[in-house]
Amino acid sequence: MTPSFGQVKRLYLLLTVKEKAMDIPTNLEARRRISFFATSLFMDIPSAPKVRNMLSFSVMTPYMEEVKFSHEELHSSQDGASILSYMQKIYPDEWKNFLERLGPKASNEEIQYWASFRGQTLSRTVRGMMYYREALKLQAFLDRASNLGGEMVHLKPGYAGIDGEQNKRNNPQSLSAQSDALADMKFTYVVSCQNFGAQKSSGDPHAQDILDLMIRYPSLRVAYIEEKEVNSADNRQKVYSSVLVKADNNLDQEIYRIKLPGPPIIGEGKPENQNHAIIFTRGDALQTIDMNQDNYLEEAYKMRNVLQEFRRHQGDNPPTILGLREHIFTGSVSSLAGFMSYQETSFVTIGQRFLANPLRVRFHYGHPDLFDRVFHLTRGGVSKASKTINLSEDVFAGFNSTLRRGYVTYNEYIQVGKGRDVGLNQISKFEAKVANGNSEQSLSRDIYRLGQRFDFFRMLSCYFTTVGFYFNSLVDINIWGLYLPLWPAILGS
Repeated sequence: MTPSFGQVKRLYLLLTVKEKAMDIPTNLEARRRISFFATSLFMDIPSAPKVRNMLSFSVMTPYMEEVKFSHEELHSSQDGASILSYMQKIYPDEWKNFLERLGPKASNEEIQYWASFRGQTLSRTVRGMMYYREALKLQAFLDRASNLGGEMVHLKPGYAGIDGEQNKRNNPQSLSAQSDALADMKFTYVVSCQNFGAQKSSGDPHAQDILDLMIRYPSLRVAYIEEKEVNSADNRQKVYSSVLVKADNNLDQEIYRIKLPGPPIIGEGKPENQNHAIIFTRGDALQTIDMNQDNYLEEAYKMRNVLQEFRRHQGDNPPTILGLREHIFTGSVSSLAGFMSYQETSFVTIGQRFLANPLRVRFHYGHPDLFDRVFHLTRGGVSKASKTINLSEDVFAGFNSTLRRGYVTYNEYIQVGKGRDVGLNQISKFEAKVANGNSEQSLSRDIYRLGQRFDFFRMLSCYFTTVGFYFNSLVDINIWGLYLPLWPAILGS
């Protein structure tokens, strides 16, 4: 196949480009993102199919925290500094760019979103996950433009100017309308907000914040639990329903309603929140995202490649969970947050890579993993919600998948942002929760069954990477507690 003029021209530009110091971004985060993206392109990545041929997928996020910072929260002063002034000190260049873009008279709403996009809020997570749709829309546009002839002349108006908004509404067959429709077919984002109905009824400002997010991102869907009292033959009884809504004409419009047999929240809160909303997801894959996460546009471009991992496998069993890398974006907040960031970075790179291969004892540790949706929907879902025993609900999805002949992999050429605890009290509570969850795992039937079915080496690997780590830590601490008091007596004798 002879190269087209456009391909030759692009190759010429790549070979003759001259890098200048002034062209390098001054922002360290921008440098890190560009560096990782460029490096990841040299890794072993499956080829990306066209958007219409790719596997469809959904993203699901359970919500229970702040949607965005309010005006009062940003300007209230604690310890002599407000949240807004603190963020201006941490991100001085980004605040300068914000003022340059919108001017000093930027609206309060824009300032709220600017700060919320740099905190651990639902707004930041939704903005990041909606990059998937933007990436798919652009890639579908380029696929379609190539089908029209592949010459550069078809792209002269540019992605943003190829179809006006008015033309898109008047002509459903326009290139932009087709790209929108294809992106919506391949990607679904559901935020599971179990209290949204109660928040609307009580006039909670969080309900309006969630509605504003749905208006800002029209493809966003929100699932919640509705509780109603209805008159029966002899008394009043409560009826529970799972409801899926979207934004329409600045109001929430109901899409689906599923009547539930009883109150759905009877176990742990987060997994129950996920389990009631998973029925509204669709597609071949499901990505579980926590509220304190973020995504990047350049990483969203590689989603088609990652989904091909479900089709590219070794052995008899295809992958059922694809592990993805995380970047801890809270490392610059404090020294403690930096240490936590280093710990997490070592675990989500070297640690999980070694657990997946050669030990083959990597399970699901929450956050950005991709599930084979059909496999897990027919085998108990992506998280178990039994009270107390499933305190670490994420890892039980990995146990369940492994016990049912699933295969868990790990891929480092794509990453998702993740916020971690930044204070000593928060970190200690998190570590205590993980330790408590491991103690509950030792009582579960899942660990027992894994120990019975693994070979000797895999069994030891499973033990020392789950409950064994904490058991050994307990033994070490007790030994040192006995040894240190005896040391002076030994020296004296």
